[in-house]
Amino acid sequence: MTATSAASDLQPQWDELRGFSRTVAEIQWLLLILVLLYQVVAESATEERTAIYTGLFFYGALVVGFRYYNFYRRDSLWKLAAETWAMLLFISFAVWFSGKLESPLLNLYLLPIITSALTLGKLSTLLEAALVCACYILLGSSVNTASILSSAYWSAFLAQVAPVLLVAYITTMLSADIHYAVGRLRELSETDELTGIYNIRAFNFIAEKTLLQAARYSQPFSLVMVDSDDLKRINDHYGHEAGNHLLQSLVTATRKALRATDIMARYGGDEFVVMLPHTNAKGAAEVAEKIRASVEISRLSVRGQLIPITVSIGIASYPENGDTYTDLLEAADRAMYQAKQQGKNRVSPA
Repeated sequence: MTATSAASDLQPQWDELRGFSRTVAEIQWLLLILVLLYQVVAESATEERTAIYTGLFFYGALVVGFRYYNFYRRDSLWKLAAETWAMLLFISFAVWFSGKLESPLLNLYLLPIITSALTLGKLSTLLEAALVCACYILLGSSVNTASILSSAYWSAFLAQVAPVLLVAYITTMLSADIHYAVGRLRELSETDELTGIYNIRAFNFIAEKTLLQAARYSQPFSLVMVDSDDLKRINDHYGHEAGNHLLQSLVTATRKALRATDIMARYGGDEFVVMLPHTNAKGAAEVAEKIRASVEISRLSVRGQLIPITVSIGIASYPENGDTYTDLLEAADRAMYQAKQQGKNRVSPA
């Protein structure tokens, strides 16, 4: 994976983290509202009410600080984890001063468990569940030693923590399935189904970002347009399945000639485009010639026959052939058609 493609892959991750962060914020405000409503309707001692109001104040200040004063400039999993730990601490504080294991707020422990399962994954959720179990033990610490050693105590303890563990397990499994489905959808939306390389939509995003970086730092940038010389002939003589094999073979041969920093995508039909970051016109011509030669020496196997294949290639470079991605793409496309008009199986600069 190149630095550019990695950056494009990180973009949806950052978007996902922002979405998770919004969800955590809503759960935090829900927690504050629920504890506040309990305070409004509950009849408790003045000391307990004062303690819970104090906890509400400091936890609310923490939430505001995290959310609106940008203590963390960018969302991260560590930030989300810290917020769930703060939720656990606040809930334990509120439960301690509202009846401990008899507290009507005890089920609030489900909120950080659900938050962790949705955002942080299995390992973090397991840790959160273990912390909740430890909190249950701490809240029941007033029970005498003899009772703690009895089977009745542990039966009651398991009955109390079972809902937490069950919710942790089910939510984690559902979250894992959702993450897998989203990942597959993202992969399908960014790749060409036949060849497995980027589709033009994903490529456009990457190339435009890379060109902006090239312009900012005065770096060279080139595009190479590659078109099969043989697809129509193969389709007419051997059928479309053979044509599909031709395109797959062309991609395989082309990628062998590319560097780790280069990115290839299917432009449409039998046309492909390659992005060459940090590459001037001379360097692009060398890469394009390697692609042409790699395809030429490869052979397409159809019905026991080895059939030679070739490509026509056009090159466009920044800034000589255009200042925008669209201009460079059009220039490379024109150069590729010029290569075809000149006899095919050749490289033509813009």
